Parts: sequence; structure tokens; C-alpha cells
Amino acid sequence: MKPPLPRLAARRPLIALLIAGLTLSIAACTDTEDENAPPQVRSRLQRLLPPRVQDRAGWAADLQSAFAALEIEPSSRNLCSAIAVIEQESSFVADPQVPDLGRIALKEIDARAARHHIPAFVVRGALQLKAPDGQSWEARIAAARTEKQLSDLFEEMIARVPMGSRLLARANPVHTGGPMQVSIAFAESHARRRPYPYASDGSIRHAVFSRRGGVYFGTAHLLDYDADYDRPLYRFADFNAGRFASRNAAFQNALAIAGGTKLQLDGDLVRYRKADDGSTTGATETAALALADKLGMTDRQIRADLDRGTEAGFSRTALYTGVFKLADKRNGRRVARAMLPKIDLHSPKITRHLTTEWFARRVDGRYARCMARAKRR
Repeated sequence: MKPPLPRLAARRPLIALLIAGLTLSIAACTDTEDENAPPQVRSRLQRLLPPRVQDRAGWAADLQSAFAALEIEPSSRNLCSAIAVIEQESSFVADPQVPDLGRIALKEIDARAARHHIPAFVVRGALQLKAPDGQSWEARIAAARTEKQLSDLFEEMIARVPMGSRLLARANPVHTGGPMQVSIAFAESHARRRPYPYASDGSIRHAVFSRRGGVYFGTAHLLDYDADYDRPLYRFADFNAGRFASRNAAFQNALAIAGGTKLQLDGDLVRYRKADDGSTTGATETAALALADKLGMTDRQIRADLDRGTEAGFSRTALYTGVFKLADKRNGRRVARAMLPKIDLHSPKITRHLTTEWFARRVDGRYARCMARAKRR
């Protein structure tokens, strides 16, 4: 009679299956890691970029570097979101030309000088002074074609014109720039919280106007914050109107439903500047205060929660949860937690009627085409 098989031999089929499964798991993990390695991400980006983009390798490298520096997952969804915004804002031109920029800039200089109570004749006198090339500063501004050219020119003028920093610094008409048209104020604020990762001359303004820096800060503005949206559409709206604008517009809508009133769904929850009557209480805060008893909150608590409207944590406040509870009950079903803000866009560069919703849907269409390219790979 043959001796019984050792237990190890009897379990060999099971062990073989476990080893095979472990091998597949390791392989899957390795594939995932490889897919997110810089060379693979850059290769994917070159396939995802719109067909007519020039210097595809350069754009792919700058996008991959931004995602890595910001520690944002380079998923197709995220990559296509950034690609769609760049395509909308600049058609993948690092320093895009702006039609009639010189005239717009001169008009904006006058307007800003007036807001800061700088006499117009003083500013105009400074603009008529000769630049080192023999032209007047006004003529050089009128000839500017891109925002980088204008910003560099303005910095040169401030440095050379007598009392330039006092007379002109606050009148600088250039406050966005680069391939994603990101706000210079946002970039400077972001750099204070998270050091700029690339070599630079120390000027965040200069970094914004570079392709690498513009992509970095634009990607940060678009993706480097915690927003619980089910569609990228709402991030695109936030990119235009300010972080959490889509969430806040939905809150305003819920507040209007809960209180049976009407509100402008612009995403601005508090008024930081005094109105003509001296009040700092805006329509949204007024509507919330009217529900204080139903919410079981004091006026001070309501204002404190509204002040968190620029934070991710606002959606966890007593005000937010209480208002949506009341709105859901009154509406008979769950109301939307994200909505496109209703905002008309105003800028010296805008010559026709545009809205935040228009911008978001335009970018969303580009995003959809990018995702279609991702599926074809």
C-alpha cells in the first residue's frame, strides 16, 4: 500500500492558485505604478492633447511636472480637465495675443488710477515720458500684443519713471496671465502656502507668464482643492468664478427653497464691502438669518459658518447641513448639491455677453473630446 501523500503535496493545487493570484496582483500593481511613472504620463498626455498642438512633448512635460509637483493623480479625468482649460483659455499658446490690448491697457490704467485717487494728469504725464528706446511709454504700451509683454513693460516703466512705484504700481492693468489665464493674486497666495517648486528669479508674476509656471498654477487652481463634485463641469465653473462657487450656488438655491425667497445664485455667500447704506449684510446672509430659529442657530453662528464659504469644510457646518435638510423636506426630494453659478463676466478684454455657465460648458465640451481620445488609446 502506498504511503499517504504529505499534506504539503495535497495542498499544491491550492498553493499554486494562491501564488498565481498573488503574481497577478503584483503585476496589476506594477502596471498601475508604471502607468503613473513620468515617462508613461508624458506619453499619455501627448496622445490626449488636441491634434493641432505644437511642441506636444514640451506641453506634456510641463503638465506631467505640474501634476507630480502638486501630487495630483494623473488620471485621464484630471489630465483632460487641465487640457480642456488650456485649450479654452489659450489654444495652447504659452503667451497668447490679446486683440486691441494696448488700448484696453491704457483705458484700464486710467480707471485704476482713478480708483486709487491718483490724478489722471499725473499718470498721463508719466506715460508721456520717453523710454530708453526713444518712444513714449504710452506708445510702447499701445504697441503691446501679449499680457507678458505688457506686464514686463509695466515693471520696466515703474522702475524707470520718477516716482513710478508710487504713481503706477497699483495701476498695473495685468492681473491674469499664462496659458491658463490664472490670476496672479491666486498664484502669489498659493506660493505662500506651498513653495513654488521650480527655479525662478523669485517673482511669481514672472513665473505665471512662463509656460511651465502658468500650467503649474493653473492646474493648482483647477484641481488642488477638495471639492465633492460628481462632474468636472463644476470645477470648470469654479475655475472661472472662484473655488467652491458651484457648491455655494447650490447652497444659495437650497436657502431660497428653504426660506421661500429668491436669491442671486452667484456663489458669493457674504458681503465683505459695505453697501451704499453702510450695511455689510448681504442677501444670502439675510435669508439665512431669517431661518435662525428653524436652524437653531444664533446670528453670530450663522455669520461664522458663512465666512467658511471659501473652504472645503463649509459643507460640514451646521448651517450648510441644516439648510439642505430644510430644503430637501420642503422640496419633497433631494435638491442639487452643485449648480452652475449665474454670473455675467466683465473684463476689459471681454467685448460680448459671456457668463460663467458659458465658460464651463465650453470647457466641458473640450473635456468630453479629450476623454474620447483617451478611450481610443
